[in-house]
Amino acid sequence: MKLFDLTGQTALVTGSSMGIGFALARGLAQAGARVVINARNPEKLEEARQSLAGEGYDIETLSFDVTDAQAAKLAIDKFELEKGPISILINNAGMQFRTPLEEYPVETFDHLMRTNVNSIFYVSQPVAKHMIARGYGKIVNIASVQTAMARPGIAPYTTSKGAVANLTKGMATDWAKHGLTCNAIAPGYFDTPLNAALVADPEFCAWINKRTPTGRWGQIDELVGACIFLTSPASSFVNGQTIFVDGGMTACL
Repeated sequence: MKLFDLTGQTALVTGSSMGIGFALARGLAQAGARVVINARNPEKLEEARQSLAGEGYDIETLSFDVTDAQAAKLAIDKFELEKGPISILINNAGMQFRTPLEEYPVETFDHLMRTNVNSIFYVSQPVAKHMIARGYGKIVNIASVQTAMARPGIAPYTTSKGAVANLTKGMATDWAKHGLTCNAIAPGYFDTPLNAALVADPEFCAWINKRTPTGRWGQIDELVGACIFLTSPASSFVNGQTIFVDGGMTACL
């Protein structure tokens, strides 16, 4: 369907050498986009590129640290100048650190906020300036079920993901008039490298299965449909929204 066709679009996906970012990069490529994958580690990034290119997809790489505003701007401006416009941005890079709030290291709190929140601003601003000049762009931020909920030991992460949702609203409010749509996807509990310790915990898995109406962990490919929707013409009048993909967890007590 043309409504969901991304042919001719170029999508930058941050933090996409593995996990959710890698799955979203593959999904966007399957929908026809040229995909630019990003990570700090050039070796891991090249491995990811080779894997996706081996499946027949059009893949570029752009290695920079999303927590470095100047590095992000330089890399994005250089890509735009030399390789063409970025019309889709997926802000996926993120981190987690679990410990009781009263013991949470200050430096880790600062690092988590830079990675989960500041990076979205650092990357989105230079990308959006190019999009604004062209009058079109799609930005999708990765929030979390913790955008709306909290659990013990992850208060800073919950703080960061709440900020992602409100930053998404602000981006839409400022940039919609320029032809941009800015939305967020809030995954529930997915089987990812970030959740490896939880996936390995039988007690926690039993809690997830009981707490989630769907009765299981999400699989990362189940996020692709929402991503394609929010980056395609199908979502032309959807702006400033956070779509929860959580198996119904936030819908029930």
